[in-house]
Amino acid sequence: MKNSLNEILAEATSGHWSTGHFNISNLEQFRAIMEASKGFDFPMAMIGLSEGERKFIGLKQAVALGRAFEEEYEMPVFINPDHSHSVESAKAAFDAGFNSVHIDLSKLPFEENVAGTKEVVDYVKSKNPDVSVEGELGYLRGSSIIQKEAIEIKPEDLTKPEEAAEFVEKTGVDRFSGAYGNIHGIAANEPKIDIERIKEIRKILPENVFMVLHGGSGISDEDMRKAIDAGIANIHINTEIRVAYTEALRKALAEDPEQVVPYKIFPPVIEAVKQKVEEKLKLFSNK
Repeated sequence: MKNSLNEILAEATSGHWSTGHFNISNLEQFRAIMEASKGFDFPMAMIGLSEGERKFIGLKQAVALGRAFEEEYEMPVFINPDHSHSVESAKAAFDAGFNSVHIDLSKLPFEENVAGTKEVVDYVKSKNPDVSVEGELGYLRGSSIIQKEAIEIKPEDLTKPEEAAEFVEKTGVDRFSGAYGNIHGIAANEPKIDIERIKEIRKILPENVFMVLHGGSGISDEDMRKAIDAGIANIHINTEIRVAYTEALRKALAEDPEQVVPYKIFPPVIEAVKQKVEEKLKLFSNK
């Protein structure tokens, strides 16, 4: 059963489809993602936990959930420490058993980003060469919430292809995430993805390095398909998961305010998240 994440990403890149990366804050969201993922051509699940989500759930608890769901659903489950903003944070997740790593030092100057990212890559690979490591270059504005104002992307925010190539060469990352006009969260304005920039970076990177698109919430279906065709093999969705979850929970509580049994409250909430994930996976299949 066990396919490495890099093997799956290689298939996605060559086949012009994308894997999904979905963030969780609790068991219900995890269950919904697993239920949605099992019905697709290439069943697998990539589960992200931000530093805040990791603190809430627990590192070891997240790993144990991943192993349990992998056994139950008989498909690969990759637990990823989404946006580790320090070397220590990334190492702690890996040491706890996370089988994917994301180190994001993109807010630091280029050379500091390279040095810290390489330290994480070297640390992980020395202990388990099969674990896929992601690094990030470029500035993504916003946060994983619904934002009432428009977000302006500045030219200097975007990842330069030549710097992407240098970054990958010096760090040895398996996955590369950049800034192509994408933002975190859902803003008042729809992000416009620079598809040509993605193509340029894909052309210049080694074949065994796979491209990641963060901030997938709020991007139009048309731009998403174009980005996948251009070489994106992994797409992160968080805000839309949170919105589906909270809207369904508010509705369930409003419709039956006397209900106090959690396992009776949550089924429609799980179903709402499942439907959102299925919608995204169908889009990512690029058929």
